[in-house]
Amino acid sequence: MSSSKVLFGFHAVGVRLKTAPKSVIEIYFDPSRRDARMRQFLDKANGAGARLIESDSARLVKLCGGHGHQGVAARVQELAQVTSLDELLEQLEASQAEKPLAERVAPLILVLDGVTDPHNLGACLRVADGAGVHAVIAPKDHAAGINATVAKVASGAAETVPYFMVTNLARTLNELKERNIWIIGTSDVAPKTLYQTDLKGPVALVLGAEGDGIRQLTAKTCDELISIPMHGAVESLNVSVASGVCLYEALRQRS
Repeated sequence: MSSSKVLFGFHAVGVRLKTAPKSVIEIYFDPSRRDARMRQFLDKANGAGARLIESDSARLVKLCGGHGHQGVAARVQELAQVTSLDELLEQLEASQAEKPLAERVAPLILVLDGVTDPHNLGACLRVADGAGVHAVIAPKDHAAGINATVAKVASGAAETVPYFMVTNLARTLNELKERNIWIIGTSDVAPKTLYQTDLKGPVALVLGAEGDGIRQLTAKTCDELISIPMHGAVESLNVSVASGVCLYEALRQRS
């Protein structure tokens, strides 16, 4: 029997209802919340045949481990995931090979080096989903793992974007190079900017935590370093904002 976990918040639970309704074991909701958003959510849940359980705020807080539940939580079955980055890339290569040349999409990967805040990780996953990223990679010893907070902030993207935590990031980047994926790191001091860079081919974009940036060894492993132009008083962007800027520039070029 598959294990279960808790999702909370309208977005996270709503995405699971949309993408895998049969995996939703039961939904807990606060009956005192009667606004339009709750009514619309309950209509969708009923339409999906989900089991609904009235729960007061105290029970929801205990279930979710905090107050950010918005009056909604769900116990869901764990979905089968691709077990390794290699497996995902091989599946991607096979699926693209079957398509006409004009319809093929080059791999687009986001690498997060040193992003330990779950809110930042959740926001990065949300951006990655929107940009059509094939995978997000992070080192096990310098990263946040997927938890309920990440899932809520990601608004469902934690369910849709493969997230791999690797033991040795530099080695993984070198393995990506062997698959002809170009490794592009971000650095405040890089003379070449994002907008001077070709992102149409197979690319892994490497971003670090705000302030610290990517680690020295990671930077040395990259094929090239680029910067995001900054014209104001602040010196850097939040990593999720920087991820959005970089990924959507890649998406623009590919379009």
